[in-house]
Amino acid sequence: MKAEIIAVGTELLLGQIVNTNAQYLSRRLADLGIDVYYQTVVGDNPKRIRNAIETARSRADLLLFTGGLGPTQDDLTKDVLADYLGRELTYDQPSMDKIVAFFQDRGIHMVDSNKRQATSIVGAVPLFNEAGLAVGNALHVDGTRYLLLPGPPREMKPMFEGPALTWLLGELGTAIPLYSRLLKFAGIGESKLEHELLPLIEGQTDPTIAPYAKEGEVAIRVSTKAATAMEAQTKLDDTVDKIKQLVGAHLFAQEDIPLEEAVVRLLRLTGRTMVSAESCSGGMFAELITNIPGSSGEYAGGVVTYTNMMKHQLLGIPMSQLEGDGAPGAISESTAAMMAERVREIADADYGISITGVAGPAESEGKPVGLVYYALAQRSKPTDVHTMHLSGTRDIIRVRAVKAVLYRLWQALGGAEQQ
Repeated sequence: MKAEIIAVGTELLLGQIVNTNAQYLSRRLADLGIDVYYQTVVGDNPKRIRNAIETARSRADLLLFTGGLGPTQDDLTKDVLADYLGRELTYDQPSMDKIVAFFQDRGIHMVDSNKRQATSIVGAVPLFNEAGLAVGNALHVDGTRYLLLPGPPREMKPMFEGPALTWLLGELGTAIPLYSRLLKFAGIGESKLEHELLPLIEGQTDPTIAPYAKEGEVAIRVSTKAATAMEAQTKLDDTVDKIKQLVGAHLFAQEDIPLEEAVVRLLRLTGRTMVSAESCSGGMFAELITNIPGSSGEYAGGVVTYTNMMKHQLLGIPMSQLEGDGAPGAISESTAAMMAERVREIADADYGISITGVAGPAESEGKPVGLVYYALAQRSKPTDVHTMHLSGTRDIIRVRAVKAVLYRLWQALGGAEQQ
């Protein structure tokens, strides 16, 4: 099956929002063995939407729409497709009931335009929206399949993974479903990981191995077709075991969670606590950790000691260490070690981490952009200090530095032994 993704929304063309839906859907369709040859973005204009449908229909078996299902007059996806197919629009009653209840429960007057979110093309399968109000649609007409999904990712993803995926699997006409497992890695780049796994990748038939990368982390999706979940588990377990033999030291999760969540889980499992002192990362470490619900039990807090004065006043690091002729400076192994040790002592935590360096755009203390030191201080153990020479933009350097110290903390917590 060949698919085309059509994102509807003038805001996408204006660059006001990023089309993350296309990325998500492309990956999920690839998991299902559906090829995506084209992605189209079209504004909220009926003529241009119709032209996009006609073009896509000439080259794809499956047209997936995102956006244009809302209550306003420029939400036109269903209207244009219904007109193109020569069909009427009707109301999906369960969706209408949800919309009415939504406004009644909040004591808000519901205007008639809100009813548009409950419209459904005659003959389509309504896709109930668990996370929002606009109902989706799925239909198969004259050899072409149409899948209409809402634009907001928080609504689109659960609809796709729920009723849309059920309908799509039925359309694929296979009695053998696809099973997948996601593996997450850190402390290793995508190209290095791929190189280590080449013996498996080059010889893969079933299961298949597909890598995905983001800053500081790499993911691999292992997929197989099997008649039963038990058969799939056996096949996936065998491949995962082979992967672990090659790069198991970097495998921090066998589910889709970020590295910081894996660290928090290990801290919770071992009954340990941590605290942080950041300079060049500007609080990014603290932000990632506190994004994990319930992390206050494991994370005591952190400080951003961006200037030398703050390093001195909050952490008690001597000015003679930070400034003056012959001083190591704020960007040094010894200062990183002091920052981690002092903040750990102040909080009486099991682990203290620190990050100091040059994120850019200009050098500092005569030291180059990308030079970063991070330290891990542990109770009753020597402090561990690392030097990194990173490349990329300011934000990329900060992310890579934070992910590096998270990986080191994951190692110290015995993360590899948990997988």
